[in-house]
Amino acid sequence: MTTARTAPLPPVTEVITRMGHQLRERLAALAIQDPFMIGIQTGGVWVAQQLHQALQLPSLLGTLNINFYRDDFTRIGVHPMVTPTQLQERVVDRDIILVDDVLYTGRTVRAALNEIFDYGRPASVTLVTLVDRGGRELPIQADIVGLHIALSAGEQIKLNGPQPLTLEITHS
Repeated sequence: MTTARTAPLPPVTEVITRMGHQLRERLAALAIQDPFMIGIQTGGVWVAQQLHQALQLPSLLGTLNINFYRDDFTRIGVHPMVTPTQLQERVVDRDIILVDDVLYTGRTVRAALNEIFDYGRPASVTLVTLVDRGGRELPIQADIVGLHIALSAGEQIKLNGPQPLTLEITHS
């Protein structure tokens, strides 16, 4: 779904509900029975929590902090509140559902994949993102996207939360 900047953004809960249906269909089509869902800190974890609950996945929800895996942390800095990665389930030969809030350059996803592979080689990775804002620097594409939103270079989109989850577009 493409949303113009002038149109009001749909409620995040509605978008996540639709994403849950799409993800359930994808998992069924690929015959994936017991995926391991991992959310990227912070917004990706918020989205993953809701998707995990909606899909009633039997495995625990993993969280990934990719700050030390980023290739641009010298430019953007390390987030002052570094929370640990928590992967209570094994990664090796598992079907992973990787969840992030906003897909932009692709560098966050690349860092997340690097960290996941440090734990072992998964059978597959399905990328799910709440918002795809375009502007990719790396050839990374999400399998499930809640919203496609075209933003200008001076605009940013941010997921606020965790309760309630809201999207905010800001201008720099």
